[in-house]
This record gives sequence, C-alpha cells and structure tokens, in this order.
Amino acid sequence: MTSSRFTIPARTNLAIASAQLVTLPAILRAAGWADSGWTLGLLALAYGVAMNSAYSMLHEAEHNLLHPNSLVNHGMGVLLALFFPASYHLLRQGHCGHHIRNRSDDDAFDLYFEGENPFWKRLQLYGTLTGMFWALIAVTNFVLVVRPAILSPRHTSFNRPATAFLESLSPKYAHWIRLEALAAVLLHAAMMYFWSIPPLHYLIVMFGFGFTWSAMQYAHHYGTVRDVRKGAMNLKTFFLLDLILLHHNSHLNHHMYPTVPWKYLPRLSDPREKPGSLLGAYLREWRGPRFSTERVENRYAGKITN
Repeated sequence: MTSSRFTIPARTNLAIASAQLVTLPAILRAAGWADSGWTLGLLALAYGVAMNSAYSMLHEAEHNLLHPNSLVNHGMGVLLALFFPASYHLLRQGHCGHHIRNRSDDDAFDLYFEGENPFWKRLQLYGTLTGMFWALIAVTNFVLVVRPAILSPRHTSFNRPATAFLESLSPKYAHWIRLEALAAVLLHAAMMYFWSIPPLHYLIVMFGFGFTWSAMQYAHHYGTVRDVRKGAMNLKTFFLLDLILLHHNSHLNHHMYPTVPWKYLPRLSDPREKPGSLLGAYLREWRGPRFSTERVENRYAGKITN
C-alpha cells in the first residue's frame, strides 16, 4: 500500500493546513466580539469542526503523510498542534503508540480485567465521552512547563494505559515537548490578552473542539475485535463532514494501511461494507466498560516510540 498510486498529496495538504491556520485564530478572535450565547455556541461549533479537521491533518503529519519533506511535515504538525493546544511530539508518540498497542490489554478502554478497579475504568471512559480527555491534555501543558518530570510511569501505577504510554516515550523528544507546551501556553495567553477574549468565552469556544474530539476518540474501537490492526471500525457522518474531517472515519482502513494518505482511504473499503453511524457508535459507548477474561498481550511493552 505504499505504491506510487498512493502518493502524498503535498500541495493539497499544505493548502488545507494553511487555510486551517488562518481559520482557527480567526474564530478565536471572534470570540472576543461575541455578545450573545447563540454567537458563542456557533463559534464553538465552528471551532469544533475546524480544529477536528486540523487534527486530522496533524494526524497525517504524525504518520509522515502531510508532506514528503520531514521538516515541512513535522513543522506543520507543530503549528497545528498549538491550536489543540498540545505538544505535537507528545501527541505523535501517543498516537503512534496507539497503533502498536491497539486492542491489547494496555489500550482497551472498554474493558476491565481481574484485579482492575471497574469504577476507575468507568471514570476513564465516561471522562473521554464528556470531553475530559481533551481537558487533561490541555492542563498538561501547564504541568509540563513547570514540572516536565511528570511524564514518568512512576506516577501512573494505578492507570495501565497511561503507564504503557509513558513507558514508550522517547527521551530525545523531552525538550521539544516542553518547548511546544510552553509555546502553546504563551500563544493562547497572548490571544486572550491582545484580543480581549473573556476567559469564559475562550473556554466555551475551545470546548467546542475539546468535547467533540474527546468524544470521538474511542468510538471507532469500542467493542471491536481484539486485534492490533483489525480492531477498528469504519464509521460515517455525512459526505461533506467526512470530507472536512479528511476521511478520519475510515478508521479501519487507516489501521489496516497506516501508510496510505487520507485522500485514498475510502477506496480501500469493501464495496459491500455498510459503515455504521459515528453518532450511534458514540451512544453505544455509554453502555460502559465490561469485564473480560480474554487477555491480549502488548507485544511492544516497554519499547520506545520513535
């Protein structure tokens, strides 16, 4: 799946990413002018759509698929991540690690096992469904600036997925992560100050993205087969939104062929397949995690993500 017919659409990607980098600050700028709840609600919706699209492009960068030039690829990823706000190199290692841990005991958020606390597993899943996963990442920026050593598995013995993630972090990116976290904090503080964005307005608009991004994070995996590649689903919304999200909902196709750019993912589906609804998949997650006796080893436990 790395043949010439799946070449990186570099010019298209740069055009889309550039439009995103103009649109995102423009929406936040408008938050300073908002004078009604309806206006804020529309801006939150707009930021949710625009930043989820930007995250999909950032996701291409994580897989070295945004641009064939590595400097351009990761540079655009860093810029897009600032509006998350998060460290690109932290997000990238987390996502690449997800691909090798997917549906193992270290990455099964819809299951709990013998000896695990079911309440904690429910808190994790329901927190993800309500936007708290995004909030945790956003707050982590401040923690990384003042105490970067927090990225250590010794602080997360109670949380198996977090421990597996932290054990996989490469120390060579530690300075980049702290610098990017500082840049994100300074950028958003500057936008709020110079554009006179009230803190409540800022939080409402940002949470338009935070809630929707967090809510979608496990919808494509909930209840799927315990296989590192096949443990995902292709879902759908409607054509225009799926296109704006750069076919992120072709999620099984992406896990099966992670080196194929977003543009081609729909072509990889079985013509007989009828993808389910993203909203339906989200609602099913509210059933909560279930107890399982099936154990699937993380074959890459303890290995560093490059």
